Amino acid sequence: MGERRPLTEQRIVDAAVAVADEGGYAAISMRNVGKRLGVEAMSLYHHIAGKDALLDALVDRIFAMIELPPPDVPWREGMRLRAASARSVLVAHPWALTLIDSRSHPGPALLRHHDAVIGCLRRGGFSIELAAQAFSVIDAYVYGFALTERNLPFDPEAGDGAVDFAEGASAAIAPYPYLAELVSHLTSAGEYRFSDQFEEGLGVILDQLERRLERF
Repeated sequence: MGERRPLTEQRIVDAAVAVADEGGYAAISMRNVGKRLGVEAMSLYHHIAGKDALLDALVDRIFAMIELPPPDVPWREGMRLRAASARSVLVAHPWALTLIDSRSHPGPALLRHHDAVIGCLRRGGFSIELAAQAFSVIDAYVYGFALTERNLPFDPEAGDGAVDFAEGASAAIAPYPYLAELVSHLTSAGEYRFSDQFEEGLGVILDQLERRLERF
């Protein structure tokens, strides 16, 4: 028999990510993580203090996955890269949105992430006040878009998913003329990907921030 790999905090967090990916936020427990690793839950406490510490570590892992804006890129490109990466991570790990909202003990990866975002804006000429506003509105958009993608009744990446859903819901939305007009317009070509709207919406936000920056 091969020698069992020693437990480490990194292995425990890796296992917790896998548990959450398979079973969602509600599945995260010391027992389930231990089962994933083939050990008793009590063994985990030698490396991580308990479930609260595990949840905090999971949040930090999520932020560690997000690409940070490089120090040598213009602010707009840095914000675009970071927002696109954050959305990709949140879509890949849909439980993360609920978890992030529930925690209040930031770890080093989260702090490094926030510092890098603020630094990119400040190097781009943003005042502290405008940098704070930009950070807030971009994150609200990214988180909201990812949440909408998670809850759509069709695959946001599939070109025919929205079309099929619209056809099935046509009778229900017929009494609502503006909604029916919008759905018909978006799906009339036989293909519509909700995910394609992300870059367009982000561009609107960045355009407005650029206008505000020019006033300084």
